[in-house]
Amino acid sequence: MTSMSHQYLAKWFFSDAKIQKILDSDQAQDLGNSDSTLINARSTNKNNSTELINISQNGFSGYLLKINNPGRVRVAVTHYLGKIGERAEDIAYETGAAAVINGGAFSDPQGNGSGGHPQGILISRGRLLYKDPGVSTYDIIGLNQRNVLVLGHYTLANVKRMGIRDAVTFGPFLVVNGKPAITHGDGAWGIAPRTAIGQTKDGTILMLVIDGRQVGSLGATLKDVQNIMLKYGAYNVANLDGGASTVLYYHGYIVNHPSSPYGERHAPSFFIVK
Repeated sequence: MTSMSHQYLAKWFFSDAKIQKILDSDQAQDLGNSDSTLINARSTNKNNSTELINISQNGFSGYLLKINNPGRVRVAVTHYLGKIGERAEDIAYETGAAAVINGGAFSDPQGNGSGGHPQGILISRGRLLYKDPGVSTYDIIGLNQRNVLVLGHYTLANVKRMGIRDAVTFGPFLVVNGKPAITHGDGAWGIAPRTAIGQTKDGTILMLVIDGRQVGSLGATLKDVQNIMLKYGAYNVANLDGGASTVLYYHGYIVNHPSSPYGERHAPSFFIVK
């Protein structure tokens, strides 16, 4: 059901009601909003180092990037927002970023893969660049002025009051205030390439990419992602857009293997490390 292109296979054998019951039983719990006061982002501000860790488990492989200074992390967007997305290395070249991962949700209304149309909310360097019309509450994956990763469901007024400087929309939230959201099943999203972002209690940002849909790395479940991030000390974790979008650029190279046969996907938003 999460592959989009192959949902008909499940529907051959199960009713819609049965499929939904199965999905609901495995989904990540909604644990509410993260508490930014529990994160001490100031403790790592003077250390600008990064560390790239190879992640290899049975069935998949990928990379975890640790960024000690959360102040280096922000959201970057395509120059052609609403029209055409850009690739990770394009964003790196334009911003001078040392690292780039794909970010939030986007739509493809004409089916042409242009990647220029974000969904949810999009904030970069304190500027509101996009918000879904007619929506009162937004799912926020963002950083505030204290460089704390904020996860939650907020109104636009809340977002402004909280001083959110950079944000995208995606989900689910996999760890909130140290508590895992998936305790039964695997998260109900199947096995696929994954991208996620998290933060430890001392402020260190964790960026995770897992390759999938290819020989040697079939992909990971949401619970796999949750467990990897917990292993490395994450206190808050959000799933980002995965599948063909999953990409990690690091110091001049795409270090993972994007699953699309056409190469990297164009997207409207990215988390970058300056």
